[in-house]
Amino acid sequence: MTGRSAFDNLDRAVGRLLSWTGWLALPIVILLFLQWPLRDVFKAYSREANDLGQWIFALYVAACFTSATRAGTHLHADMLARRYSPRLRRGLFRAGVAIGLIPWALFVVIAGKNIIVPSALGLEAFPDTANPGYFLIKLAVWLLGGLILAQGLVDLARTSQRAGE
Repeated sequence: MTGRSAFDNLDRAVGRLLSWTGWLALPIVILLFLQWPLRDVFKAYSREANDLGQWIFALYVAACFTSATRAGTHLHADMLARRYSPRLRRGLFRAGVAIGLIPWALFVVIAGKNIIVPSALGLEAFPDTANPGYFLIKLAVWLLGGLILAQGLVDLARTSQRAGE
């Protein structure tokens, strides 16, 4: 397998995962809608709905950063860069990914180990309610860092291919 096809496979895998996580918005909306009737009308399960909504929201937000990057919908401070040549913009993009994004994503993945691993191994529950699933919020940190790292590698490979390197 060539490096090019490996990055293409990684790109497809990230795309598939992001398309799946986009559907998490639906249960978040449903759970937010149900919290008030559960609390005020049925007087039960509103805290469980809230906790479930929190960990689904954490996973959703972790994926949204990479999704916005892939769609090109992040806010950009590129007022001057629009005037730069495509080659210079590509070089600045690669430098930003290589110097800023990838090291930051690696830091998040590595530094998160001390809080994520014990939480996941212990299946940590929510501290206030003792409901299960709090560890998933912490695992979302790895999802965030991992997706950003994977997308950064894909972006570097793509810009290298365009530059003919």
